[in-house]
Amino acid sequence: MPRTDLDDRLFWLATEKEIRTAATTDAYFLHTKKVLRRNNIDTRVVMEIFARDVPYPDNWGVLTGVYEAAKLLEGLPVDVWAFDEGSVFVADRSTAIYEPLLTIEGRYSDFAEYETPLLGLLSSSTSISTRAAKFRQAAGSKLLLSFGTRRVHPALAPLVERACYVAGFDGVSNVLGARLLGLEPSGTMPHALVQILGSQEKAWRLFDETVPRSTPRVALVDTFWDEKAESIKALEVLGSKLWGVRLDTPASRRGDFTKIAEEVRWELDIRGGKDVKIIASGRLDEEAMGKLNPIVDGYGVGTAVAYPPVIDLSAKIVEVEIAAKREFRAKRGGLGGRKAVYRAAGFRDTVALEGSPRPRGSTPMLRQVLKGGKLVGSFQDIQTLRARIRGDLDQLRGATPALIWR
Repeated sequence: MPRTDLDDRLFWLATEKEIRTAATTDAYFLHTKKVLRRNNIDTRVVMEIFARDVPYPDNWGVLTGVYEAAKLLEGLPVDVWAFDEGSVFVADRSTAIYEPLLTIEGRYSDFAEYETPLLGLLSSSTSISTRAAKFRQAAGSKLLLSFGTRRVHPALAPLVERACYVAGFDGVSNVLGARLLGLEPSGTMPHALVQILGSQEKAWRLFDETVPRSTPRVALVDTFWDEKAESIKALEVLGSKLWGVRLDTPASRRGDFTKIAEEVRWELDIRGGKDVKIIASGRLDEEAMGKLNPIVDGYGVGTAVAYPPVIDLSAKIVEVEIAAKREFRAKRGGLGGRKAVYRAAGFRDTVALEGSPRPRGSTPMLRQVLKGGKLVGSFQDIQTLRARIRGDLDQLRGATPALIWR
């Protein structure tokens, strides 16, 4: 009979120990490992992880998950090099050239089964941080909050919030995600509170009387009435204590969202509410932000960032060691040989065979993170990561990232 429950857990999720021991791998890696070990084949290889393209009109992404990848492989007899956590990378579908984002060197049988969880850690986090960076650019200097964890498995909530925050979001709504980041969670009230009380005014008033003064008084203004009418009423009820109003109009009722925001701004302004912020949320994308930026003061982004287009990372062997000699050996459609990446100004990345001279004025992008399975160097803290990514995003506005090979 089909199983209706689980013997050793409540939810269909892997434990940290199961991830760490590669229990979440694919079966064919275990078959391969058995073949190699039964036949006493201890071939050393070089494997590269890379993205051939990104699902956006431009050709860059933001790599995250490197720290988790290093912790996954820590203790294995391997050497690992990677782009720094939070680095911008370039992926161009118009060329066969790609830049390795993480390189592993060691006996294949020692790490074969880790390919599946390794790609999962990197792809999940990188996909979210890349979309978050696109939203950060689109929002400019406006407030940007992550509201998306209700759309993913609860076990992934901290991952979503970290990827959003390091890529430039100003706050996150998930309580656990915020705690692990050392933040106060963002958010005020759901529609449910207004519905239960049956009155917008009562909900706003009780909220104001109940929550700590450090929590901004943001009124949700689209539960029963028109957004404009509820915004006017919220200003009447809370007066100078009203920090902002949130427009969460569903798409089916939205019409022209820009015009709705303009109406709310006008009506608040003429009633002395010029300082009241307007926060927009609900199925927003980068194009919508471009239209709303002149009017609103911030955004709450949910599904679009928590379930972004996937950055399809691949892992391929590019070298094997035969009789103590280095042999280039790539899969059809791949590029043989371990590669180095050097970055010049404007995100112009040169991809060259490892050992080639470094181009003048460029910086090596691959840094060793594991040596013989031991962590080397250090990882930057969250705030340093955020600052560096924000600086890169500013530079990207005037840059044309490119892959160069020689």
